Amino acid sequence: MSIKSDRWIKEMARGGMIDPFVESQVRTDVVSFGLSSYGYDIRVADEFKVFTNINSTVIDPKAFDPRSFVDLQADVCIVPPNSFALARTVEYFRIPRDVMTVCLGKSTYARCGIIVNVTPFEPEWEGTATLEISNTTPLPAKIYANEGIAQVLFFQSDEPCETSYRDKQGKYQAQRDVTLPRI
Repeated sequence: MSIKSDRWIKEMARGGMIDPFVESQVRTDVVSFGLSSYGYDIRVADEFKVFTNINSTVIDPKAFDPRSFVDLQADVCIVPPNSFALARTVEYFRIPRDVMTVCLGKSTYARCGIIVNVTPFEPEWEGTATLEISNTTPLPAKIYANEGIAQVLFFQSDEPCETSYRDKQGKYQAQRDVTLPRI
């Protein structure tokens, strides 16, 4: 398995792996996004689900109560102190059968106490990625829509996997919205 370079990512993106695809890193007056040396810096869309305590619900991944969130569509999302928000990527991904990704938060946000968690994109998964954004600080934190939030690294195997995410009929296949937990 090897990590893939900007040339490989560009070639695969032209074939539809990342849509929309930005061929170079955008850096002026924004948290950077677009193609980097060995990855792709994804953007957060302007749709957020911010955790709230107003309904006193319990977080249960087997019976998730959507009243745990307040929906927000905005250019900026304020994540409350020691709280959490869900969002999605601007980009839609189509991962090849012999590729797996790992996604890590950008250092600009990490240095502000913002942790971005994204599960791996499995072989033949496609969709917009749901982003988990945690504010670990005792202060409110700003997240800027349509700017960089995390970096995706692409790893290609020497051979295609035996069973892909599509083969398993994964429950998050082809998602386009911020997607809540499913069992």
